[in-house]
Amino acid sequence: MGRSVYLDYNATQPIRPEARDAMLAALAEPSNASSIHRHGQEARRLVEDARVEVAALIGAAPGDIIFTSGATEANATALNGLGADRLLVSAVEHPSVAKAAKCIETVAVDRHGVLDLEALDRQLGAGGRALVSLMLVNNETGIIQPVAEAARITHAHGALLHSDAVQAGGRIPVDVDRLGVDLLTLSGHKIGGPQGVGALYVRSGLELTPLLRGGGQEGRRRAGTENVAAIAGFGAAARATLADLGRMSDLAALRDGMEAKLRAIAPDLVIHGMERPRIANTSCFGASGLPAETALIALDLAGISVSSGAACSSGAVEPSSVLLAMGLAETAAREAIRVSFGWATEAEDLDRLVESWSLVYRRTRAVAATAA
Repeated sequence: MGRSVYLDYNATQPIRPEARDAMLAALAEPSNASSIHRHGQEARRLVEDARVEVAALIGAAPGDIIFTSGATEANATALNGLGADRLLVSAVEHPSVAKAAKCIETVAVDRHGVLDLEALDRQLGAGGRALVSLMLVNNETGIIQPVAEAARITHAHGALLHSDAVQAGGRIPVDVDRLGVDLLTLSGHKIGGPQGVGALYVRSGLELTPLLRGGGQEGRRRAGTENVAAIAGFGAAARATLADLGRMSDLAALRDGMEAKLRAIAPDLVIHGMERPRIANTSCFGASGLPAETALIALDLAGISVSSGAACSSGAVEPSSVLLAMGLAETAAREAIRVSFGWATEAEDLDRLVESWSLVYRRTRAVAATAA
């Protein structure tokens, strides 16, 4: 079978050596960043250095970054901490946004999975203290959403905009000022840092009610002892992934080459979102009559890890809610798999994927022909 091939970076990235080293160094000493002795002050330095590095990833001021336990907490804080009486989210949001609060209103997307800006404008016209949440990059298709345009529409109605940028950090340039966002979410393990740490950018001057109350950590915006080692790893990963941003063109070439080979094998292959701007490391595709579950099992047996749908809803292969929102039939939505890769991926990994997928595709077609 050869070495295992990991192609599920959008679920979680392999930890970068820089992040692992930073964490091990932090774990070597007792570290509570609220203590006033030298050990506590060293821990505080690690946290604040990481805050600078994470802020640099999105062009933000360090003081506008709040560290959290992950993107889910950051999203929940953003959607519940502003006292909005209306929450509008796109139809393709991650469950951590779509299920973060009650009374959420859904804004439609087009057949490519891109937010319908006219629909957003109409819905905001109903008034109220509104908060809009629009992801910057879709976790399943890799589609880049028109966040800057949505922010202009949102602000014209006197509302605020939050963006879940978990899949964007380190994959495309992100600048909170150019995007015009009021809040933005990041995750450590999506950029090669550890799991269990995330960050919420909050525009300076915006009053946010903490989700977790208690101590005065994170400027009294998020109580609880900081996870110093994880934060240090997050900062190191942010620095490394920012330096790697120029490699995205190489990853795009790998993705395009893989998709071309797959289409040569399967002329009926459908690549979801390919007609709109996508991040370089993601491909979501399917072929009629080849269920995602069948493909996933076959690829796993071949030592290749890919996914179908959002990782947080894994365990059973369900039709992708993202693809259903794009207007696909349930059968087609059940046939899509997602291949995502990154900093440690080699060209031969994608060649292995093509070879193994082609085997199950041809086997499925042979069985169908025999049955006919």
